[in-house]
Amino acid sequence: MNSQKNVLPLIVISQLFCTSLWFAGNAILDDLTSSLDLQENALGYLTSTVQFGFITGTLIFALLSIADRFSPSKVFFTCALLGALANLSITWQGNTFLSILILRFLTGFFLAGIYPVGMKIAADYYNKGLGKSLGFLVGALVIGTALPHLLKGVKGDYSWEIVLIITSSLALLGGLLILYFVPNGPYRTPNNKLDIYAILKIFKVKPFRSSAFGYFGHMWELYTFWAFVPVILQYYTKMHPETFFNIPLLSFIIIGVGGISCVLGGYLAQKVGTKKIASISLSLSVLCCLISPVLFFSNSQYLFVLFLIFWGMVVIADSPLLSTLVAQNAPPKFKGTALTIVNSVGFAITIVSIQLTTFLREVSDTPVILIVLVIGPILGLISLRNKKAY
Repeated sequence: MNSQKNVLPLIVISQLFCTSLWFAGNAILDDLTSSLDLQENALGYLTSTVQFGFITGTLIFALLSIADRFSPSKVFFTCALLGALANLSITWQGNTFLSILILRFLTGFFLAGIYPVGMKIAADYYNKGLGKSLGFLVGALVIGTALPHLLKGVKGDYSWEIVLIITSSLALLGGLLILYFVPNGPYRTPNNKLDIYAILKIFKVKPFRSSAFGYFGHMWELYTFWAFVPVILQYYTKMHPETFFNIPLLSFIIIGVGGISCVLGGYLAQKVGTKKIASISLSLSVLCCLISPVLFFSNSQYLFVLFLIFWGMVVIADSPLLSTLVAQNAPPKFKGTALTIVNSVGFAITIVSIQLTTFLREVSDTPVILIVLVIGPILGLISLRNKKAY
């Protein structure tokens, strides 16, 4: 069962199931708001708390070289189990806003052993065609991230707790699939020693730095856009009262469609080049950020939704390609640590971006604030201009 042909679908399915934990809190925000009488800025706090947990987890995992020193499959399963428990605990009726924030932090912390470790497992199995493989893998992350919105949109008369029960069950199943059917890959380079200077050694490699900074620019835009998709749709309906959206379902489509672009980008990268396709995606993101405020004044809800779907595709298409460049430019024995620390820094940037956008929304509730997202893809493009990042 551990041939390359069989392993990729298993990793993809497991990643999809486990990453459904990520935005589970956002999908049920309206219900939590009603239950706990939360304020508008709760969205920013809930999203940033998960990101902060992920950052903390990835930083610790990177410093201790967890993904390089221990079996990635066992690390993946353990974190899937603990993340599922943290997510499920939100259903406890005695929760307060503070306890929910703590549980979302823990969920993010354990996601540090799922997303980057899943990429490490893929890199251990696929030496050639890594971009295509990570395209499928990040595509699964995208759909997994969007899945709670779909569950919320179609749950009918069921309580909001069902969203958390389903996502927690899927995460546990994903962890079990990896544990039992995906052993250590043939290209894994064993590294049993703890090297506290590993991160410094990694960042001394110039092509790695260029790729990493390209990824950091991409992350400034990505999760803020995802977090604010429901808010963007709500704002459009306020400007155009005659419009009706099924916001959870549309949020799933706008975010989830990025999974298709990840796969497509992986195939195109094999023909055109990884860095070139990543740069094109970043350029299209710049365009979307700049013209987004104008589209709010369009009376065509179909044009507006199509624009958001297109933005949802280009905002993530470069992610697996930039991760591929990071993995290819990292020292082989520190590949897991490299992917983890880049994720850590990248998600730290998302907190700044989300909180800045949340603050700007409180100061001026206009669509013009979305232009602030353009900072990331522009800086990412500048970083990728380094010819040493192949």
